Amino acid sequence: MACRGCMLLLLAALDAVAPPRSAACLCPLGPCGFRAGHILVVGGVATSRGRWPWQAALHEVEHRALCAGSLLNRRWLLSAAHCFTKFPDASKWIVQLGELTLYPSAWNLRAYLNRYKVKDIFIHPKAKGQTNDIALLKLASPVTYTKYIHPVCVQAASSSTFLHRSDCWVTGWGVLHEDLTPLPPPYYLREAQVTILNNTRCNYLFKQPTALSRIKESMFCAGAEDGSTDSCRGDSGGPLVCDLDGLWYQIGIVSWGVGCGRANRPGVYTNVSHHVNWILKTVALNGSPRPDLSPLLLLLTLPWAAQLLGPT
Repeated sequence: MACRGCMLLLLAALDAVAPPRSAACLCPLGPCGFRAGHILVVGGVATSRGRWPWQAALHEVEHRALCAGSLLNRRWLLSAAHCFTKFPDASKWIVQLGELTLYPSAWNLRAYLNRYKVKDIFIHPKAKGQTNDIALLKLASPVTYTKYIHPVCVQAASSSTFLHRSDCWVTGWGVLHEDLTPLPPPYYLREAQVTILNNTRCNYLFKQPTALSRIKESMFCAGAEDGSTDSCRGDSGGPLVCDLDGLWYQIGIVSWGVGCGRANRPGVYTNVSHHVNWILKTVALNGSPRPDLSPLLLLLTLPWAAQLLGPT
């Protein structure tokens, strides 16, 4: 079965024992980008459980920092580099999957079961300020897929594939307005439909000449030019996704903006397609550890040891 546009990732070469076939693809066969839900985000509305099954809430437990991310496969998540520049200690981060609410509570004890520890954080080696604002998180244990927890697809095709699409979506738990109005309890995930803008148009809106383009090739803009829909503080690291032939592809990561929901100041997103090679290389070089073969070798040598030590 083909990977429906996802980049193949030959993890089997990294392990002495080949993983299940679904692990051979960054977006697992079966397929990625599937959702079971019904058909801070400024201008957004509360969503339903299972509608965005790759959405992850990232909690830094020591300083109570918050970011978002997206599930790529059973062990890897995608997020923004700027979430971790001040808090790089992977052991302090917890990932929550499959839930609408930002925190577990007495009304949602199930959320405790869908929490995972982070083993490693990989920040893009050329991340600097707003440029190359992308990071990968490796989980300490594999995720169990359900209809509420499922990975998103990524592809190397240019984001221009989705240019001018007005039916893409950004999701998050960020503040509702630039005045930092927080989400009210119980902090439900929100969604907003956004339009993908080309970089020439976006630089024009930011009043930047071409020679001093603020929106680089590794970025793109999305939102509404009138400011009615936008991502905001607290949405950082979250996914911007588009539907393509019935599967959902992540094309952007919430990165930065000038305020929130301002006219002629759309949100700026990390261009995921620009970084697919780095994603694949990082996952391949830091895949599952080789299994410990010493118990197997011991079992193989026991019969010979018995013969050598037995009565003559």
